[in-house]
Parts: sequence; structure tokens; C-alpha cells
Amino acid sequence: MRKFFSYFIALTLSCAACIAQTPADRGELRSGNRDFRKEQWKEADIDYRRALVKDSLSVAANYNLANTLYRMENSQEAASYADAAVASVTEMEQAGLSYVPGSKREPSAVAADAYYNKGNIALQNKDYSGAVEAFKQSLLRNPGDLDAKENYIYAKKLLEDQQNQQNQQNQDQNQDQNQNQDQNQNQDQNQNQDQNQNQDQDQNQNQQNQDQNQDQNQDQNQQNQDQNQDQGSGMSAQTAQQLLQAIEAKEKETQDKVKKEKALMAKSRQKEKNW
Repeated sequence: MRKFFSYFIALTLSCAACIAQTPADRGELRSGNRDFRKEQWKEADIDYRRALVKDSLSVAANYNLANTLYRMENSQEAASYADAAVASVTEMEQAGLSYVPGSKREPSAVAADAYYNKGNIALQNKDYSGAVEAFKQSLLRNPGDLDAKENYIYAKKLLEDQQNQQNQQNQDQNQDQNQNQDQNQNQDQNQNQDQNQNQDQDQNQNQQNQDQNQDQNQDQNQQNQDQNQDQGSGMSAQTAQQLLQAIEAKEKETQDKVKKEKALMAKSRQKEKNW
């Protein structure tokens, strides 16, 4: 970068002298040029601004003020005055003027230098696209300017690097977005699976509860039916069992009695026969 700035400095020193003044701003421009050569930037800044108060379209005042602000490392404001100088001298080109007022130079030659300086200011502001266009316009007006060619190639390289970096950043951002989308989808799927599992568990639990309640209800109904039957017969199950046992005992007693009577009758017959 220092190499290109050194060209710019040499150009501004020579052009500050060659782009002279119109009668309206002659004194301020002369004073500003003297301060510029002495590298008294603040004083030159004031002088050129005073010249612009008298003639806001002055090519020399805008051009030299842009150079001064550049040397003061105020590249943002320098760009605006460089644009003004380019606009003014371009109008002169379109008007077909043979030379810039206050100078013996043709508008195209002055415009080439103005675009060249505008390109260097754009480089300092990292406006590589603007720098490429400015150096291109400078070369169109002065194709033999080797410094403009070198700066044009350099600016194109910086612009390509910037675009490649932006493309890489965009790819990284897109990749991050895709990863986030995949993660969100996986999370949604996991949540849906968990919800489905919970629903299945709830359904199974509800079914178990229903089955259990149904079994309990059936057991309770059976018990109620048994109790109702017992209550309808007038006796409990225990009482019925006792009654059955008593009946069975009675029957056995009756059978035993019958057997004894049969045995006595058999004996009496035997005695009668023996007699």
C-alpha cells in the first residue's frame, strides 16, 4: 500500500501546482498551495474551504482539498470532495472545453488525475469496488499511466479476495443455518417420539386401570350376588353348611339303626330254627 500512496503523494504535489486558480478564488488557492507544499495541512484545509465558499464548483479547490484531507487521514470526507472534483471536470469534458479554467491542461487529463486520486482514497476506505472503477476511468483517459495500471490490478485483486471471503462467510452461514435446521428437526423428532411414547404409556396405564377396575367391579358384583343369594335363602353359608352336616349325620344315624334292626331280626330267626 505504501507504494501506491507514494504515487498519490507525488501526483497531488504536482497537480496542486498545475491546477491553478480562477479569479474568484485566486488568493485562497495560492495560499492553500503554499501551505500544502509546506505540509501545513490544517492551514491548507482552511484556505481551500475559503475558496469553495466563493466558488463551490471550483475543480481546483475541490481537488486540492480532497488531497489535503487525504494527507490528514480524513479519507471519508476526502472522498466527497474528490467526487465533487470529478463531477466538475466531467461536466467540462462533456461540454467540450479544451482546457480547465485556470489551467493549461485538458479536462480529460485533469479527470484522469482526479479519478486516480479518487481510486487511492477508495482503497484507503477499503471500497475496493469503487477503487477498481476509479482506476478504470483514469486509464480510459490516460492509458499510458503505469501507476494507474498497477493500482487497478492491485484493487482488482483486493476486490476478488474480499468477494471470496464474503462468499466463504455466506457458505459458512448457510452451513450453520442448515446444521441448526437439522438440529431443530432432530429435536422436533425426539420431542414427537417422546410425546408418542408418553401417549402410549398413558394409554397402556389407562387400559390397565380400566381392566383392574373392571375386575374389581366384577368381584364386587359377584360378592354382592353371593350375599344377596345368602340373604334370600334366609341363612348364611356357614349356617347352610352346618345344616348339611346335621342332615348327613342324621342319615348316618338312621342307616345305623336300620342295620341294627336287621341284625336282631336275623338272630331271632336263627334261634327259632334251632328250637
